[in-house]
Amino acid sequence: MSKKVRVAIAGVGNCASALVQGTRFYNNGEEAIGLAYYNLDGMKPSDIEFVAAFDVAESKVGKDLSEAIFAYPNNTLKIADVEPLGVKVEKGKILDGVGRHLSNAIKLSNTTPVEISKRLRESKADLLISYLPVGSTEATRYYAEQALDAGVGFINAIPVFIASNSKWQQIFSEKGLPVAGDDVMSQLGATVLHKTLVKLLVDRGVKIDQTYQLNIGGDMDFYNMLDEDRLKDKRESKESAVRAMVSYDVPMRIGPSDYVPFLDNTKVCYIHMKGRYFGNVPLEIDVKLNVIDAYNSAGVMIDAVRAMRVALDRSISGPLISVSAYCFKHPPQQMPYNDAKKAFMEFIENKRER
Repeated sequence: MSKKVRVAIAGVGNCASALVQGTRFYNNGEEAIGLAYYNLDGMKPSDIEFVAAFDVAESKVGKDLSEAIFAYPNNTLKIADVEPLGVKVEKGKILDGVGRHLSNAIKLSNTTPVEISKRLRESKADLLISYLPVGSTEATRYYAEQALDAGVGFINAIPVFIASNSKWQQIFSEKGLPVAGDDVMSQLGATVLHKTLVKLLVDRGVKIDQTYQLNIGGDMDFYNMLDEDRLKDKRESKESAVRAMVSYDVPMRIGPSDYVPFLDNTKVCYIHMKGRYFGNVPLEIDVKLNVIDAYNSAGVMIDAVRAMRVALDRSISGPLISVSAYCFKHPPQQMPYNDAKKAFMEFIENKRER
């Protein structure tokens, strides 16, 4: 018999839309293209149930989650029809969740914020996912505190350091709750491609002299990231993932570069690498990656959600090392992709503690 996992979402943007649609898209048991694992410890994507959702935009608050995921300013592709879920999007606290640029693009709901921890308990959620905008440091910490108060697991999909922070690790451990993060890794996105290329060059004996990664897109995520002061953790998250693949210092610049409105939810990434191989002969690599951004992380999040249910079932608390290394850019412990995938499966198969 399938197990269910009850999920609450903070931030009903494109990524939340892709996750919800994905649980409906993969519901027929046929070939699951794009999923690493259709059945994970007895759980299928359709076993993910959404029980609570929080946002601050007037266009989403008060609507059923099935409607809110398609509301402005969301602009990702529609891949599945979603039936009414009986889950009304409720207003959360704003704090620093809406930056200077984003505040010009959306109208904020004037309703009273709901008591998050109370709502999590009432909904009987197993875990809370933070899909807040980049730079929402105070708001992310607030939602982490609400998860702790409600006694649910916490998955941090954005580049604010919770699972990778020793203070927060200790707090979740003491509360007997699991935490995973930080900054969700795409299935085949800029960071996983960049770190894999760096690891390949290092393994093949190429000396890397410099590298950069530029990213552009046309959704509210990229519009929000025009606020450079909201990008410190984002750049650190992406750069640390790449730096972990090489044992020496390499000059690099990695991160969001510009907002191009007509790209909608398309993300375009440019990766450049310059180095030297046998005989000190120069080598250069230039790669362009073009993806629909929201769906690139949805399958990874489906794995992370089910893995956290495994942790909850086993009463595992604190940072989930293998899950975070496999699913996130800035985990407590960085690993090459193949090592992270192996560790993840060992955890699922109960051959690894966390």
